[in-house]
Amino acid sequence: MQTVALIDYGSGNLRSAEKALREAARRHAIDADIVVTADPAIVAAADRVVLPGVGAFASCRAGLDASGVYEAMNEAVHGRGAPFLGICVGHQLLASEGLEFGVTRGLDWIHGQVKKLAPNDPALTIPHMGWNAIAFARDHALFKGVETGAHMYYANSFALTPADPADVLATTDHGGPFTAAVAKGNVAGVQFHPEKSQAAGLALLANFLEWRP
Repeated sequence: MQTVALIDYGSGNLRSAEKALREAARRHAIDADIVVTADPAIVAAADRVVLPGVGAFASCRAGLDASGVYEAMNEAVHGRGAPFLGICVGHQLLASEGLEFGVTRGLDWIHGQVKKLAPNDPALTIPHMGWNAIAFARDHALFKGVETGAHMYYANSFALTPADPADVLATTDHGGPFTAAVAKGNVAGVQFHPEKSQAAGLALLANFLEWRP
């Protein structure tokens, strides 16, 4: 049985993410133990790592640093090649830096910046909340069985802009396109909340549990 470490650092929608991962595994008959944890030993040895995130970039980064799991997470992902999925602000933390409330360094696993959304239509509000269609930039195992145009659930005011367009997996439009998903090697992130995105979100989580980058 594979172990999936869902990182608990005080900044994530943990219970919903845990429930969705368990349901995705059940529906697709995937043998996975979903462990909500801040234990560095468990994280370092995990077969897969999921980093959620809700709130401001700077506070999430501070919470991750305070949790003491960063080195273990880095060992799992970059030392052993464990597949990684960042969700919402967990996805944004992959960037080199975030520009919310000043400049805050990110993990720099995906070179780029997290910038505030700037819709070209004044009728569109920030934060960007609710359902929106996804458009794929390239094929990827994470989106197997998910159709372009599928609707995912968003709650964001900022978005990651990768320095290398090749890192972009998918985009969403809110008064102009912004990054909805990224992937580089065994590292991936999604701006939307798969745990709130019904069948399409569960399909993505199941794909992550079976992903062999």
